[in-house]
Amino acid sequence: MPDDQVIKLLEEIRDLQKQHLENYKFAIQNQQQSIEVQKQSVERQKTAIRMVRLIVGAIVLVALSLVLVLPPFSCAIGRLLRR
Repeated sequence: MPDDQVIKLLEEIRDLQKQHLENYKFAIQNQQQSIEVQKQSVERQKTAIRMVRLIVGAIVLVALSLVLVLPPFSCAIGRLLRR
């Protein structure tokens, strides 16, 4: 194989390796960006879970309050209506 062809082939290999390296760097950047988006999503989910727990807790407290307060109150109203 003549020297010119060898040099051309080596240059082509070098250029392909450079291109591969640039593509690899770009892929790594995309992966890092994806990881950041996933971290943000997890934080939003944690916040949503806290909110849901708070709302469910409030609903349970209201329900328990109604169960404890309404029966005596309804009995008193029933007695008043019977008079």
